[in-house]
Amino acid sequence: MINSACVILKRMYTDTMINIAIIGVGNISRLHMEAYRLFPGRCKIVALCDIAVEKCENSKKTENPDALVFDSHETMLDAMKGRIDLVGVCTPPYTHAQIAIDCLKAGCNVLVEKPMAASLEECDAMLAAEKESGRMLACIAQNRFRTPIAALKNVLDRGMIGRVLHAQVDSFWWRGLRYYDLWWRGKWKTEGGGCTLNHAVHHIDLLIWMMGMPEKVTAVLSNAAHNNAEVEDISVAVLQYPAGALAQITSSVIHHGEEQQLIFQGENARVSAPWKVCANVAGTNAFPLKEHDAALEAKLTGFVDSYPPLPYEGHTGEIENVLSAIERGCGPAIDGHDGRNALELITAIYKSGASGSTVALPLGADDPFYTVEGIMAAVPHFYEKTTSVAGFSGTITTGSTYGNK
Repeated sequence: MINSACVILKRMYTDTMINIAIIGVGNISRLHMEAYRLFPGRCKIVALCDIAVEKCENSKKTENPDALVFDSHETMLDAMKGRIDLVGVCTPPYTHAQIAIDCLKAGCNVLVEKPMAASLEECDAMLAAEKESGRMLACIAQNRFRTPIAALKNVLDRGMIGRVLHAQVDSFWWRGLRYYDLWWRGKWKTEGGGCTLNHAVHHIDLLIWMMGMPEKVTAVLSNAAHNNAEVEDISVAVLQYPAGALAQITSSVIHHGEEQQLIFQGENARVSAPWKVCANVAGTNAFPLKEHDAALEAKLTGFVDSYPPLPYEGHTGEIENVLSAIERGCGPAIDGHDGRNALELITAIYKSGASGSTVALPLGADDPFYTVEGIMAAVPHFYEKTTSVAGFSGTITTGSTYGNK
């Protein structure tokens, strides 16, 4: 959102504390709350909301003593009208759209966790609400705020390896069988999808950020190890770009070690995150020589090694950017259109995997996969969910930091 409303936002928030509400007080919300607490002079958490209200009470008791507690976002918006500046939506994916739309219409800025929504139709409704309200809609894609990723992005943007010919995205995660026992996970209706939507969305966003949207997608979906989930636990997709470039994405929650990487093969060199570089030189027979282009490799590594570290990384980096956007009256680094792009590519993977055909982009509003109902009618149910628990204890993993191996 960069329009006349920016001037209004700047006038409202300059030298003013930003009041934060968190909707959905589960595991991922902890990263949001920890980030907000790093900026006590700029923001404060004033409200917590969850249908399991005891989660809010526990958080209030241990970490957020000044926050009011609510069991529905409608009640919260009504009770705190005009007193909330930014809402963090950390609920299951199928609830994102309605909550975000209600908050925007109530005059709040919104930061929604990944994935942005459950369908492109919902994304477009959220974007329409943002435009109508004059507020800001931002979407979590925190891995853009990692120094190795930012350095790699700059290598590509500067054309330092020439035109990208092939990209390899390994979105490797590992989750035990009980992962899908949580009540909303493992069902197309409530989780929206499996690992492609809820895990690989991080790497899919990065690929789009670095290479743009492809023209065509061909994909295969499977569930190889989780017999208590309707959704996929692995997918493999091939993306076709203009001028012949290809990319491949493996999305998985069955890979031990969770080794995650993005590799870009350029005309002149191969680079990746975690960082690795190789610049082959052709012999007279066009086969690679043992000697590499040492000068180019040194130049690339020197650029990455000297890249200035970001002041804040991960969720903290993105949340600081959102706070700054509100304070300055400007758009966030990752907006609703970015969130929609990631979902469109994921939707194309699901459509291709479900239909067994290559899918052309963009997907129009007349496409059956544009709506939740259309997706639900077409996607495969690998297994039926038979176990449902209210919650888990313990720590979670949130992916690689992309430092050197």
